[in-house]
Amino acid sequence: MASITVHNSLKPGPPVPFVPREEGKVSWYACGPTTYDLSHLGHARNYVSTDIIRRILMHHFGFKVNFVMNYTDIDDKIIIKARRKRLLELEKEKPYTAEQVRELVFKAFQAYAASNLPLLTGADLPALDEHSYLQRRDAAYGSVLAGGTLSGEGKPGDAEAKVKMHLSNMDSAAKSLREGSGFDGAEEVLLPYLDSLYKETIDTSDQTIFTDLTQAMEKAFNDDMAALNVLPPDAVTRVTEYVPQIVAFVQKIIDKGFAYEANGSVYFDIAAFEKAGNTYARLRPESRNDKALQEEGEGSLSKSLEGKKRPGDFALWKKSKPGEPYWPSPWGAGRPGWHIECSVMASDKLGQQMDIHSGGIDLAFPHHDNELAQSEAYFHESGKGEHTWVNYFLHMGHLSIAGSKMSKSLKNFQTIQDALATTYTARNMRIVFLMGRWNDGVEISQDMRKQADNWENTVDNFFTNIKAKLAAAGPAVDGIKDLSLEDSKARGLIEELEQAKKDVDAALRNSFDTPGAMQVILRLVRDANIYMNDKSGEPSLQALEAVARWVTKIVGIFGLDASAQPPYDGLGWAAAGAASTANLDPRTAVQPYATAYAKVKADVQALNLSEASVQNLLDQQNPEAEFVELEKSGERDLEKLALPYLRATSRLRDELRAIAAGLEPQAKKAVLALSDRIRDYDLTDLGVQLDDQADKPSLIKFVPAAKLIAAREEKAALLAEKARQKEEARKAREKAEEEKWAKAKVPPQEMFKGDAKYLEWDADGLPTKLADGSEVPKSQAKKLKKDWDRQKKLHDEYLAKFGASA
Repeated sequence: MASITVHNSLKPGPPVPFVPREEGKVSWYACGPTTYDLSHLGHARNYVSTDIIRRILMHHFGFKVNFVMNYTDIDDKIIIKARRKRLLELEKEKPYTAEQVRELVFKAFQAYAASNLPLLTGADLPALDEHSYLQRRDAAYGSVLAGGTLSGEGKPGDAEAKVKMHLSNMDSAAKSLREGSGFDGAEEVLLPYLDSLYKETIDTSDQTIFTDLTQAMEKAFNDDMAALNVLPPDAVTRVTEYVPQIVAFVQKIIDKGFAYEANGSVYFDIAAFEKAGNTYARLRPESRNDKALQEEGEGSLSKSLEGKKRPGDFALWKKSKPGEPYWPSPWGAGRPGWHIECSVMASDKLGQQMDIHSGGIDLAFPHHDNELAQSEAYFHESGKGEHTWVNYFLHMGHLSIAGSKMSKSLKNFQTIQDALATTYTARNMRIVFLMGRWNDGVEISQDMRKQADNWENTVDNFFTNIKAKLAAAGPAVDGIKDLSLEDSKARGLIEELEQAKKDVDAALRNSFDTPGAMQVILRLVRDANIYMNDKSGEPSLQALEAVARWVTKIVGIFGLDASAQPPYDGLGWAAAGAASTANLDPRTAVQPYATAYAKVKADVQALNLSEASVQNLLDQQNPEAEFVELEKSGERDLEKLALPYLRATSRLRDELRAIAAGLEPQAKKAVLALSDRIRDYDLTDLGVQLDDQADKPSLIKFVPAAKLIAAREEKAALLAEKARQKEEARKAREKAEEEKWAKAKVPPQEMFKGDAKYLEWDADGLPTKLADGSEVPKSQAKKLKKDWDRQKKLHDEYLAKFGASA
C-alpha cells in the first residue's frame, strides 16, 4: 500500500512521506486563537481545515491522534483591547458637558488622522475638522476607495485594506462630530487617544479586566467551533496557567547561553544559537531580516523596549510597563513573549519532539520560526547536533478578500457567528474548504460557492432518493452478495464503487487531497443517479445502497454530518438531533407523525366517501400495531419508527387521488384539496416530502422541514406573483377595451371638428382649410381620409355593438 505523504513546510517542495515517531500514533500541537475578539471566516478556514486532516488521520487511516491546542490569553492585542475598553467605560462615567465631550472627540479625531492617515494632515495644510474631512479624504485617498493602490501600481493588498479601515473609522467619527452624537460613532478614534492619555493609570494588579475579555472570547470561540462541527482538542492549554513554567524555560535557555537579560527583559540570542551549529528561520529563511514582520511578532507594546544586541533578537520575557499585566520573575515584574508561550505549553504536553505542529500560514515567520529556535535551544545538547522539535509543520492557507488577508486587525472580516446566521450553513462552509487544498490560499468566489452548492445538492438528493426507494421496497437484503450475475449494469456500478474507494484513498494519501476526493464522490454519485433513473430495467437497490453507504462514510469522515458518529456506517445524513432522539421515548418521538395520521384519517372519514377502496384503508390500516412491533424490536431510528404512520397517510392520499376522477365535481374538489393539503402542509411541516409516481405508491422522502417550507413559500410567492401579473394584464385589457370604445363612440364626422389646427371642414367632417386659411395639402388630406375611414369602421362596430342610443 502506498505511503501517506504530506506537504511539510520544513521541507519545501512536493509532499514527503509521513512517518510518525510511534507507529499508529500521532502527536499534534495546533496554535489556537488569541482570545481578544470574535473569530472570523479566516479562523474558520484554519480550524476547519485542521479538523478535516485530523479526522482523516483518525477515521480513514486509523491513527490515534493526541491533539493539543492552546489559548493565547496573554498578548499585546489582549492588553490593548481590554485596557482601552476599560478606559472608555471610565470616560463615559465622567460628568462631561456636551461641549466637553465634543472637544474630547475632536482631539481624538485629529490625533487618529495624524497617526494613521498622514495625507490628511501636514504642516502646509489647514487644521483638519469634520467639515473639511470628506473633501480632503477624497482628494488624498480617493483612488484607494475606488479600488486602486497607494502607489498607483499593482493590485490592492493589506496596506490598502488598512487605509480603508482607518478611513471607515474617521468617517464614523466625522459624522458623530457633525451630528453632535457624543461618544456614539467615535469609539474607534477615541480608544487609542484615551490609551495614549491614561494607559499608565490602569491598576493591573487586578487582572480581571484582561481575564474577563479572554474568557468571554474563549467561550465564543468554542461555541463557533462546535457550530462548525470541529472536534474539541484532546487537551487545551492557557498561557495564564503556565507562567511559572515559562519563567523556568526561559532561565534554562539563558543558562545554555542562547538568551540574555537586558533592562528587565530577556531576548533570544540568534547569533549564539547559530554559532552553536543550529539553524534559525528554517521555515522562512528569506524573511529573517524582514523588519515589519519582526515588529509585528514582537507586538505593538514592545517597540520601546531596549537592550537588544541585534534587531532580529526577539523577546522571551518582556518587562511590564505601567498599564500592563505582570508576573514575578528573576528579571523583575514582566510577562511572557508571544513565541515562548507555545514552546513551553507544547513541550509540556508532547515532550521534546512532536509529529505535527500546525497553524495559519501567516504564523510561519516569525512566530513558528522563533518557536522552533527557542525550543531547539532549550533541548540542545552540546556535541549532539541540532535538535528536531517538530517533524512536520503544516500551514493552512489563509482566506483573502479582494487580495487582502482576512484579518481582525484590518477589520475586513465576517465573523463566524454572522456567516452562519446569514450566509452559510456549517456543512456548506466545510464543503467550500474541502474543495480547495488545505495548504493553498483561498479567495471565496461566487463560482466556488456555486460549485459547493451543486455538490451538496447532488449528494443530498441522492441520499434522499435512495432512502425513499429502500423504505418503499421494505427490509433490504445483504446487497452485494445477492446481486444477480445477470445484472451487468449493477455489477458495473459496484466496479465503479470499488474504483472510487481506491481513488479516494489515493487522493487522501497524497497530502490529504480533498478536492480530488470530492470530485471522485461527485462522479460516483452522478453515475449512480444515471443508473437509478435508467428506464430500461429495474435498478438494483442493493448496488445503490452500497454506493450510498460508502459515500455516507466518507462525508462522515470529512465532518460534513454533525449528527453522525464514527464509524459512520449509516445511510445518508443522520437525522438532526439523532443522538438526543436515540435517548427519547420512541412513542414521544413519533407522536407528531401519529397525530398527523389521525388528523388525516378523521378528515377522510368526514368526506363520507362511499368508495370501498377508501373504506377498506380506513378500517384495515393499523400503523399503531406496526409501530409497537418496531419498538419491541429495539428500533430507535426516528425515520423508521415514523414510517408506519407515514405509509398509512400516503396510502390514503394515493387512494383519494385515484378515485377523484370518478367523483361528482363538488366531492372531487374537496378530495383534491385534502390531497394537496396532506402533501403541502401536514407532511411538509414534519419534514416529509411525497413524490407522486405513475402507477406506483408515492415515494416518502425525509427532507429538512425548513427546506420544504422554504420551497412551499417560494412556490406560493411565485403563484402570487403570477396571479398579480395576470390581474394586471386583465385590468390593462379592460382599460384598452374601454379606451377603444370611447374612441369608437365618436362619429367620423366629428373626429376633426375640435382640432384647432383646422379652420373649415366638408360635409363629412374632413378638414379643408388649415388654421391660417390655407388649403390642406393633398398629402395631408390623403392621410386624414385614411384616419377618417378607420374611425368610420370603428364607429360602425360601436353602433353594431351598443346601438345608436348608447
